[in-house]
Amino acid sequence: MLMTEVIRRKRDGERLGDAEIREVIREYAAGRVPDYQMAALLMAVFLRGLDEGELTAWASAMLHSGEVVDLSGLPGPKVDKHSTGGVGDKVSVPLAPLVAACGVRVPMISGRGLGHTGGTLDKLESIPGFRTDLSVERFVAGVREVGACLIGQTETLVPADRKMYALRDVTATVDSIPLIAASIMSKKLAEGVSGLVLDVKVGSGAFMKTMEDARTLARTLVGIGRGNGVRTVAVLTDMSEPLGWAVGNALEIEESVEVLRGEGPPDTSALVRVLGGTLLWIGGVVRDVGEGETRIEDAVRSGAGLETFRRMVAFQGGDPRVADDPGRLPRARGRKEVVAGRDGFVTAIECEQVGLAGVLLGAGRRTKEDRIDPAVGFRVHAKVGQRVTRGDPLVTIHCNDDAALPQVEAMLARAWTIGDDPVTRGPLILGREPD
Repeated sequence: MLMTEVIRRKRDGERLGDAEIREVIREYAAGRVPDYQMAALLMAVFLRGLDEGELTAWASAMLHSGEVVDLSGLPGPKVDKHSTGGVGDKVSVPLAPLVAACGVRVPMISGRGLGHTGGTLDKLESIPGFRTDLSVERFVAGVREVGACLIGQTETLVPADRKMYALRDVTATVDSIPLIAASIMSKKLAEGVSGLVLDVKVGSGAFMKTMEDARTLARTLVGIGRGNGVRTVAVLTDMSEPLGWAVGNALEIEESVEVLRGEGPPDTSALVRVLGGTLLWIGGVVRDVGEGETRIEDAVRSGAGLETFRRMVAFQGGDPRVADDPGRLPRARGRKEVVAGRDGFVTAIECEQVGLAGVLLGAGRRTKEDRIDPAVGFRVHAKVGQRVTRGDPLVTIHCNDDAALPQVEAMLARAWTIGDDPVTRGPLILGREPD
């Protein structure tokens, strides 16, 4: 294989064959294709796309670049959820233990922050001692003993995607439907689950800005899942403003605990309930999504979800006391409020700018080598539709790096639009695939 020829052909819009796709992915996973050549190919795919056959071959090659988890020895249904990424999207953290508390096992291979969006692994690793780098054997043991376990890609699980994921983050090739679909589904199919719910985000804070693109991605993902024998449903959800009140790793863990206590923000709690009910339905333990939502609410009220979270944190080496005292999480040294410059109503929030401001602050990565600061982030005070008075706080910055503060403050001030007329926030759930 001549890698430059593969790059040229895809650059020029030609179709790649199944065998050469398998060879490219295999050689990249083995370290024999350098990052700069894979970056060029990713950009060519970003610009030219992959047809259905190429996408199937690409996802399959990534899946088989490493080990596939065998959960056949564990009784009962095994399901998972994946979000396409948003700002303040901490749903996986409370969702997995709640579903597990309802009797459905949740093996979850999660990702790190990508572009302006946060990553579940980065959030969980803000819990002191929490490990996401478990072996496959330990991962299976966690699913068996606790009911839920959340890890990252190991050296043996989908290694091609682990490398490619980090490369896409820093080469402006994140928001490509074929690359997103192949990345998501290679990880999810490697888990050995029988059911999968996809939270496809739509709006200014999502990679998919329009319903048309979101539905295309949803259908692509569902098609890959069902084609591989996994019962798959996509839920399209709004990401036109940050989800919940917290943006940033430790801050989002604290909000997750609030959700598990029944004290979380209405939008975060509602999305956890809907996705949780759908997972229980996909898992076959309830008759419909509505019954599943009721079961999730019961697990919150009884404390069963919080207890499962506590056990999951302990199993993965973290401090389980954060379930009772989130004050044990990392705290930033500084606070700075961004306030409303006029009276009126919040009519829009440029959600992607909020995410990018978080990256600049240190809550995300600008390069593969950047270290996350788990303590920094934002607390949102005013959301779309809310009335504000001049001087009211819109968002509080939790910061450690004073050098970045002026630019972050300016970005956030521009992100909030305040108008004279009241607006009504649109629905959180925008649709499903299949309908």
